[in-house]
Amino acid sequence: MHLVPHVVICEGCDAVYPKTPLACGETARCTRCGTELERYMGDAHKRILPLVVAGLVMFAVANLFPIVSIAIGGKHSTTTLVGAVVALTDEGMGEVAMLVLATTLLFPLLQLLILLYLLIPLAQPPARQRRPRGFGLLVKALQSLQPWGMVEVFLLGILVAIVKLTSSAEVIAGPALGAFVALTVLLTAILLFQPRNFWHLAFAEPQTPA
Repeated sequence: MHLVPHVVICEGCDAVYPKTPLACGETARCTRCGTELERYMGDAHKRILPLVVAGLVMFAVANLFPIVSIAIGGKHSTTTLVGAVVALTDEGMGEVAMLVLATTLLFPLLQLLILLYLLIPLAQPPARQRRPRGFGLLVKALQSLQPWGMVEVFLLGILVAIVKLTSSAEVIAGPALGAFVALTVLLTAILLFQPRNFWHLAFAEPQTPA
């Protein structure tokens, strides 16, 4: 959906509508094709901000601490996400290593950092006068990055590998595994806040005190 002040343009059929305030629970839809134009957000951006901060903390734990420790025949081995990427590279699977690095480390981190950068000023009134530098470019980048974060896929792969290894080795979950679980839950909640909502916040009319 494209937005300019006081106007909403439908993503489905390009119909143009005047922007109108929505009450709690209301959703605006295109009368021509039924595409959702916008929905009431309230102060959702303020509730998302603590989740983003928590997500960054969990991201740091998930990448700095071991994911699992494996003991076979008296020998112990631990690995981190970066260690797994290095191991894949050493095994001649550089393309797979880069894919893992991008989808489980670089893209999620960029999403969280962009969200933090956009939400901090917008969470403080008046939001209209506090659009951060590079606002439009960052919102578009956030929208492009959204399909590429695959932390949940990586987590599922880890769990499957742990289950398979338990029959032949002692596997001990590291702090990073719990952090990955928490990060997956947090990202799921965070990404319910669609990037297009930033445009609504940017062009929202400042409320006058009663």
